[in-house]
Amino acid sequence: MTANPPLHQQVVVITGAARGLGALMARKLADRGAKVALVGLEPEELKAAAALCGPGASHWEADVTDLDGMTEVARRITEQYGRIDTVVANAGIAIGGPLLDSDPAVWNRVVEVNLLGSATTARAFLPALEQSRGYYLQIASLAAITPAPLMSAYCASKAGVEAFAHALRAEVAYRGVKVGVGYLSWTDTDMVRGADQDDVMREMRSKLPWPANRTYPIGPAVDRLVAGLARRSAHVYAQAWLRGMQPVRWMLPTLVAAVGSREVARMAPKLAATALERLRPVGAGGAADEAARRGHRP
Repeated sequence: MTANPPLHQQVVVITGAARGLGALMARKLADRGAKVALVGLEPEELKAAAALCGPGASHWEADVTDLDGMTEVARRITEQYGRIDTVVANAGIAIGGPLLDSDPAVWNRVVEVNLLGSATTARAFLPALEQSRGYYLQIASLAAITPAPLMSAYCASKAGVEAFAHALRAEVAYRGVKVGVGYLSWTDTDMVRGADQDDVMREMRSKLPWPANRTYPIGPAVDRLVAGLARRSAHVYAQAWLRGMQPVRWMLPTLVAAVGSREVARMAPKLAATALERLRPVGAGGAADEAARRGHRP
C-alpha cells in the first residue's frame, strides 16, 4: 500500500475558507508545510486569510454551486501548483426554525449550497485528485448522525453529504482516490454563534443531553480534522465522543421525535412570535450582508 504523502508535500484546496473553520484549517495546514488554496466568495476576507498562510498560499473567488466557475478554479489551481493532493469540501450554511415558517427559497438554498455544492466541488476537483491519487474530505456534522427539530434543511443537507461521500468512496477507490467524512458537533464558528443569537434555537440546544449541548472550541476541533486529513481517514471526528454516536444512531430519530416534539410544542408561541427573524441564513464563511446579497455564504 502506497504511504500517504506528508503534508509538507501536499497542495490542499479548502472551500468556505474565508473565515472560521476553513480559514483556521488552512492556517494549520500551512503551518505544517502544505501549500493551501482557499476558495470562497469574500475576496477581501479570502485575501487576508491566505496572507496568514504564508507565500505558498493562494485565494480564489468562486461559488460552490457554479460548476463552470469551480471547474475553472480547479484548472487554475492545478496550473499554478502542478497538482492538487487534497480537497476539503467545507462550504456550508444553515437556517433555523419550523419548516412552515421558513422562506422556501432560503430553505432550498441551504440544500443547494451544502449538498449540491459538495457534489459540484467533487465534479470540479476529482479529475485532479485522480491524477494525484489524492483525498477528498467532506465536512458533515452531528446533524448527519441525528436529526434535530427546527433544523430540517441543515439536517437533510448534512445527511445527504454523508451519504454522498460514502457512495463516492466506492466509486473512486479503484482510481486511487480516498474519500473521508468529517463530523463536528457544535463548534465555535460564525454559524453556531449566529444560531445562538436566536433565543429559541439557543434554548432548544440547551435542552440537548450532554455532551451535545456544549459549544466546543474551534482549535482542537481543527487539529483533529487536520490529523485525520494527514491520515486520509475514512471518518474524522472533530470531537472524540462523536465516534461513540455511530453504533447507537439507529435509535436517535425515535428518541428525538419523542423528546423534541414536546419541546417544540412548548416553544410554539415563542416560535410564532419570532418567525420573521429566521429568514436569512447564517454561514461558515461570509458576513451576513454577503448572505443577503448573494443568497448564501460558503
